[in-house]
Amino acid sequence: MKKPLFVILILMIAIVSCVPKRKLISEQSRVKALQGDSAVTHNKLNVCDSTVIAMEKEKAAIQSQFANLSLSSEAAIRNSKMTIEEQAKRLKSLQDLIQSQRDVMDKLKKTVANALVNFKPDELSVTVKNGKLYVSLQEKLLFKSGSAIVDPKGKEALQKLAAVLNSSPDINVMIEGHTDSVPIRGKFEDNWALSVARATSIVRILTKDYKVDAHRVIASGRSEFFPVEANDSPEGRARNRRTEIILSPDLTELFKLLEQ
Repeated sequence: MKKPLFVILILMIAIVSCVPKRKLISEQSRVKALQGDSAVTHNKLNVCDSTVIAMEKEKAAIQSQFANLSLSSEAAIRNSKMTIEEQAKRLKSLQDLIQSQRDVMDKLKKTVANALVNFKPDELSVTVKNGKLYVSLQEKLLFKSGSAIVDPKGKEALQKLAAVLNSSPDINVMIEGHTDSVPIRGKFEDNWALSVARATSIVRILTKDYKVDAHRVIASGRSEFFPVEANDSPEGRARNRRTEIILSPDLTELFKLLEQ
């Protein structure tokens, strides 16, 4: 009877000893889990701290950029005000210079018209166009048909015009020869050659005989391609056979102001 009792006692001791061991293992597992959770939480806190630090730096950078932008905007506004003032001053200078050029051309027109007052309207005309003064001399005043030799009456008109030019050294001079559309025969190859020859003849008279500064003078021929009337009538062709002396002011100062 003693042996079974002993076995029972052994079994009871084993059972009792197993309960705390299981509880211990369970608690150890729970502690490990808590430790793992704590490490994860700690890592998350570190990430949050890093994020907060980065955001604080970004905020500081944005505030700095905003401050710089405000300063730049204020400077830009000041500069734009200066630019507006400068532009207004520049515009005023341009307007004054343009008006001065207009006054010069108006005065020149009166002077030229007075110098050529003894010539008939069908011999020459004086007009202002596009800021330039056009003295248009008809063929019958200057040349015989198909010729580039200036007649005495034409030289008289050129002499009076040269006197005005010599008293106006800031005026540039362009001589343009024009013809009608009728093909030319004889000495000149075509109307191009005739128009250039006539312009050159007038340039020589102005510069050599009447001492107009040659640096101010240009000779050109436009042939039949810039008519003032249609070439389908004798009157229209007669008006197209002309030489235009185009006077323009020196625009150097105006161009300098425009380039600024």
